Amino acid sequence: MATHHDVIVIGAGFGGMYALKKFRDDLGLNVRVFDKAGGVGGTWYWNRYPGALSDTESFVYCYSCDRDLLQEWDFDTRYLNQPQILRYLEHVADRWKLRPDIQLNTGIAAAHFNEADNLWHVQTDNGERHTAKYLVTALGLLSATNLPNIKGIETFQGDLVHTGAWPDDLELAGKRVGIVGTGSTGTQVITAIAPEVDHLTVFQRSAQYTVPVGNGPVSKEYVAQVKKDYDAIWAQVRESAVAFGFEESDVPYASVSPETRQAIFERAWQKGGGFRFMFETFADIATDEEANKGAQDFIKAKIAQIVKDPETARKLTPRDFYAKRPLCDSGYYATFNRDNVELVDVKENPIAEITAKGVRTSDGVEHELDTLIFATGFDAVDGNYKRFDLRGRDGLAMKDYWRDGPSSYLGVTVANFPNLFMVLGPNGPFTNLPPSIEAQVEWFTDLVKHAEDTGLSTVEATADAEQQWTDTCQAIANATLFPKAQSWIFGANIPGKKNTVYFYLAGLGAYRKVLSDCQDASYKGFQFA
Repeated sequence: MATHHDVIVIGAGFGGMYALKKFRDDLGLNVRVFDKAGGVGGTWYWNRYPGALSDTESFVYCYSCDRDLLQEWDFDTRYLNQPQILRYLEHVADRWKLRPDIQLNTGIAAAHFNEADNLWHVQTDNGERHTAKYLVTALGLLSATNLPNIKGIETFQGDLVHTGAWPDDLELAGKRVGIVGTGSTGTQVITAIAPEVDHLTVFQRSAQYTVPVGNGPVSKEYVAQVKKDYDAIWAQVRESAVAFGFEESDVPYASVSPETRQAIFERAWQKGGGFRFMFETFADIATDEEANKGAQDFIKAKIAQIVKDPETARKLTPRDFYAKRPLCDSGYYATFNRDNVELVDVKENPIAEITAKGVRTSDGVEHELDTLIFATGFDAVDGNYKRFDLRGRDGLAMKDYWRDGPSSYLGVTVANFPNLFMVLGPNGPFTNLPPSIEAQVEWFTDLVKHAEDTGLSTVEATADAEQQWTDTCQAIANATLFPKAQSWIFGANIPGKKNTVYFYLAGLGAYRKVLSDCQDASYKGFQFA
């Protein structure tokens, strides 16, 4: 016998918790949230690795909807680390009285849309059966861990961990540690653990452009001023491109002198912040090759200046466009000046196999290790959708529908999957995530209210609208330099995964207008039954 709900939400992170609040409190619907984790927090529950830090500044890495909470919740650092963010989300769960409607330690094995009753039939991994009119997937952009298939990986006799499933009892002090991957997570882990391990071997797949994060304490006066200005801050965030709480530059790179360019880059380097460096300095770093090369050259000069060994500096110097998700760090390049840190460039010297004792590279050297860490990221955006049995009309499996790349209408719905709403689905906005989450959840809550008020049984995107949205996102991406760099934001980090568009790159302000226009046009692009 199945238990019925109005809405089932999968995931209890930023998105799932807000969806629960909106559907339950604003629409009075019966909502059940399921999460396989042992606590709320989503990404911030699982990613407990050393150095885990948001690269969005504290004052805008939060919900904006609760005005009283904005005034009551204090922060004392420019950026928030994982324990701080998790503590905040746990507080929100208590404050909004969400916990009674959240079922933890419960994964979803299957969710099938049944056309006989127009309900979603959901089965948990412990055999429970549930039904709901609406299904909300708040699965997280970066939560389906990617462990590469390397010969011999199962033979390693030390501790082998992925940063997205970090064990609480892992001891690294005094150990010989290897880490594969130097993306955002890898740079954080490397910088954090280098001072405590006996020896750290970094297996670099791609050299990275990264700038200082600029983290540190903030004064009580600063926090008070932020709280006083929150209405204006959030108004700016919602109309901005990246939603990081700063005004994006409107200055073209070529419009100022070389001396001015260097001064602007230097100020950004000293202030810190990856998105600030890419978007607050000049208007065209992400779109103009000359501007992009200027940013590249500045960071490359910093690498040469910071890293003492010329050969290590050479390996650390990127050779592609500065056109991935912009990174920032807490002393990444300087870490390679430590005597106990070794860099192995696996493009020049590939990993041949993992052995019982460590990692053997193609030059025949066996790097003996006690612990091997994979900071190899995630099967981003659509990965979790293909890891459970999700089926729409006529039994269509999402993994088959998205075989040649994921698609959506507006980043929130999919043709052939009625009454399904995604938080941060494919081709949603590429921004600071909490403001985008709020925009999406508020929008599809209004859509569900419309459906309920007018007695509709199903709400579904049309195939034409979905294709047009995909084409729009592709055209916008093609107007930038981002497709010219091999990056997870186009699926390039997963072997065999089609390199295609995964994000709407025109910014949050433009995205919110698209949502508003759709609603004003009586939800153009949807079909109702």
